[in-house]
Amino acid sequence: MTRSLLIIGAVACVAGLLSVRTADAEDKDSPKQSGGGTIVEVRKIWDKAPHNAFTDLMWHQDRWWCVFREGRQHVSPDGALRVITSADGVTWESAALLKSEVEDLRDAKLTAASDGRFMLSGAGALHQPKPHTHQSYVWFSKDGRAWGDAIPVADPDYWLCRVTWHKGVCYGIGYACGKTKSIRLYSSEDGQRFETLAEKLYDQDYPNETSIVFLPDDSALCLLRRDPAKGLLGAARPPYKKWEWKDVGRRIGGPHMVLLPDGRLIAAVRLYDSRTRTSLCWVNPATGRLDECVVLPSGGDTSYAGIVWHDGLLWVSYYSSHEGKTAVYLAKVKPAPKTDAAQQSTLEDAPAPGR
Repeated sequence: MTRSLLIIGAVACVAGLLSVRTADAEDKDSPKQSGGGTIVEVRKIWDKAPHNAFTDLMWHQDRWWCVFREGRQHVSPDGALRVITSADGVTWESAALLKSEVEDLRDAKLTAASDGRFMLSGAGALHQPKPHTHQSYVWFSKDGRAWGDAIPVADPDYWLCRVTWHKGVCYGIGYACGKTKSIRLYSSEDGQRFETLAEKLYDQDYPNETSIVFLPDDSALCLLRRDPAKGLLGAARPPYKKWEWKDVGRRIGGPHMVLLPDGRLIAAVRLYDSRTRTSLCWVNPATGRLDECVVLPSGGDTSYAGIVWHDGLLWVSYYSSHEGKTAVYLAKVKPAPKTDAAQQSTLEDAPAPGR
């Protein structure tokens, strides 16, 4: 299987010339706040491809890194993974472009491996005919610019979503892309060789995209997308083979969930009621419910956020087509104080999941 890796060097893009919104700007289209936080700024950071989508964000080696898919359309055979970087979140430049001649590369995620290297995960929708339709991959880099070859991971036709490192072990949930609709949990000690930890975590109502958070007591929470059913919040203790699931009360897309320093959980999701949008929601670990708190400027083709807590703010990358062209945006959000936000449960309020 032939793949090419194009490393695109430092072509600066001043994102401030593309678009920027601040909390002080008068804008009739600004999202309505619901007491859960304040949008400090929203900035368009990339729109060079015909379609720019499916983002993730990381602060690593004292710089910002954002990855997303570029292609002609939302689904097209030419999908490639663009990595861009910035020292301040304002001026961005291309760091790398990962391409393949035999598949549409999609759904890139960034994390730091246990040895400190950059780790990028994603999946390829294989050009047909092929024995399989999808293959998950990981790539590694020391500097975020020069990337090694794609390493196939997990089972063919299982789309490995966002991976999460916890105490030196890499965990990820893959969802079946064929006729069988189920999810399975994988683990790896090196980020390259993944073993099946739990073969069937859930198999109803087309479970697919996930985000895992590990808590201080080593228990895990998983935010799960189902289509067309409402999402679920799962909980498990080591060895993470038995999960308990709760309905989150909403249909969601592109979930990403993080734990804040004060013990609260917040997630970025696509919501479908009233109008399609990308929003931040408080996650109640006791009930499983999502409470929408901040609506990001978004609409149409939108979702797939990356979230980083940095310098007292949530930095959120996402994509949207609300301004016409599908582009990548970066928002800074200041969450409401813990004592002021309604319906915000912390980990202390959640019952312990079963083993």
